[in-house]
Amino acid sequence: MLNTTSAHLLYSLTYPIAYNIVKSIIVAIDGTSSTGKSSIAKLLAQKIDYTYIDTGAMYRAVTLLALQNNVFHSDGSIDEPLLQELLKKARIVFCNNSETGHSDMYLNGENVEKQIRTMEVSSHVSPVAAISWVRDELVAQQRAMGKNGGIVMDGRDIGTVVFPEAEMKVFMTASPEIRAQRRFKELQEKGIPATYEEILQNVRERDYLDSHRAVSPLKQAHDAYLLDNSDMTFEQEMDILIKIFNEKVS
Repeated sequence: MLNTTSAHLLYSLTYPIAYNIVKSIIVAIDGTSSTGKSSIAKLLAQKIDYTYIDTGAMYRAVTLLALQNNVFHSDGSIDEPLLQELLKKARIVFCNNSETGHSDMYLNGENVEKQIRTMEVSSHVSPVAAISWVRDELVAQQRAMGKNGGIVMDGRDIGTVVFPEAEMKVFMTASPEIRAQRRFKELQEKGIPATYEEILQNVRERDYLDSHRAVSPLKQAHDAYLLDNSDMTFEQEMDILIKIFNEKVS
């Protein structure tokens, strides 16, 4: 007859995770710009009770910081020593918005969630995100945020660089025209001025710059699920993500 200790040991060896069937994993959602990564990642995090981290907002905040302090030269180049000094002193944090229930981006104590979504920031963010030391700094912060799992993080290099060991990886894409139309509608609803033509040009330029940069280029991880949502509803996307998530944690 087994004593209590032996029985417990046998149970542990036979059912090693029976006491914690649903484990906390890292969900990495990458993809091209304006595919709705943030919207779907945010809702997924709510449904599975995970923390959502919008890494794109972090790069946009650094870009806004650069624009506010004339870091960009007239020829489009960047005064990197100045930006480095500014970033050392900057406070870039997410704070919960009690009205929306989501986290907003704060830069040096100011809510800049609306400012970082403007076309001006969109047209300057790719060269800032291509700077190696900027990426090193933000990637370190992102890894610290997700070290214990239980997060949904979206961006450009989450599944390839930030968390290559992530248990669930998704790469989202759609046609440039569809993405531009979605972005145009989103900006209209927020009252941010922009034209469809300039958004489409920006989408194509960002695709090229993001996928051709020397540091952490945008690419699909070899073990990521490819989700082309050109002709999908939001509900269909969510059904797919929930199914993948359930498979990963079961």
